[in-house]
Amino acid sequence: MTGGQHDNAADEPWQLVKAAQAGDTEAFGVLYDNYVDMVFRYVLFRVGGDRAFAEDVTSETFLRALRSIGSVSYQGRDVGAWFVTIARNIVFDHVKSSRYRLEITTAELQDNREETSGPEQEVMTEATNAELLRCVSQLGDDQRDCIVLRFIEGKSVSEVAQIMDRNEGAVKALQHRAVRRLAQILPSWLR
Repeated sequence: MTGGQHDNAADEPWQLVKAAQAGDTEAFGVLYDNYVDMVFRYVLFRVGGDRAFAEDVTSETFLRALRSIGSVSYQGRDVGAWFVTIARNIVFDHVKSSRYRLEITTAELQDNREETSGPEQEVMTEATNAELLRCVSQLGDDQRDCIVLRFIEGKSVSEVAQIMDRNEGAVKALQHRAVRRLAQILPSWLR
């Protein structure tokens, strides 16, 4: 890569993957720096705000990625989707093996919270976030993943489809069902 303009900015992370596959440890370090925060935020939400466990899962994600770097290839998807898929599988394996109960707290939205205008608004925002997250936690795994990825992580339908290994139509249908289910279980003061 030269210092000129890059029209293929989306391909650059894959250039780092190729370099890492060729043994360039610096390249993997750059990938880690670029994606660790995104993976951590995703995992933190999925594990109900348990920061220590989220840190462990994030570390395990990058260890697994490093171990399997030789076998990953560009398939038209973002490198971040590959990391999130690994993290999602680790969380899923943990939930399956130890029946870990997801208890969502308001901590996950602290970073995403808009500025409020006074203590009354802040209390209402906290109450709204807590109730919304309580309702999201009642969704099934796939619906919850879809809502988290779409509306908390801000991913596009195509990105969610890649991460969840589904087609875009299936993601749209899943999102639609999840939103309808939320509408049924949200208290009337939140609608």
